[in-house]
Amino acid sequence: MSNFVTKRREPFRFMVWLGIASSVMLFTILLVAYVIRRTGPGWASVKLPNVFLISTVTIVLSSFTLHNANQAFRHERFGSYRTNIGTTLVLGTLFMLLQAWGWRQMIRGGVGLKDNPAGGFVYIISGIHLLHILIGIIFLVIALIEALRRRPYVDSFVYSVNPPNQLKIRLITLYWHFVDILWVVLFIFLLVHHGLDLRLTL
Repeated sequence: MSNFVTKRREPFRFMVWLGIASSVMLFTILLVAYVIRRTGPGWASVKLPNVFLISTVTIVLSSFTLHNANQAFRHERFGSYRTNIGTTLVLGTLFMLLQAWGWRQMIRGGVGLKDNPAGGFVYIISGIHLLHILIGIIFLVIALIEALRRRPYVDSFVYSVNPPNQLKIRLITLYWHFVDILWVVLFIFLLVHHGLDLRLTL
């Protein structure tokens, strides 16, 4: 009975898992549509921009820094927690900028949304994922602001032992790791079907 009551007090946990399940379904549908459409007329594979590889490394690194932030939070190393949350935020923002640069490379290479369905799928898949990253960045900004407001050790400690705050950090971490893994899977899928354009286009 107590577990049931506790779960009722954690609607955000349910919302995050529901969002993750919905995202998995959405991208599964997109990838199935991709596989079906690529056998149709007018399909010509396009090389992925090289910065997509760099952005992938960047987002993987952000998972490590967020993991470090969690470890620091649990062990009351609040200075390290703030540093790692800030680093995660910077890496997430850098990922978005690199993705935008990749789109620019594709546009300059003559790959548009309408001309070739293969290019259109790359834009759509990476664009929808980018929206997921943006949501994560918003929550990282909130977490960083709350951490910076509590620089004194006592304030940080009181904040860290509050169960709702602990849950908030865990859910942000869960969501961020999910979107990171999701991009790695999507990138590998696209890489297998398109390959990588090693040219550097400014």
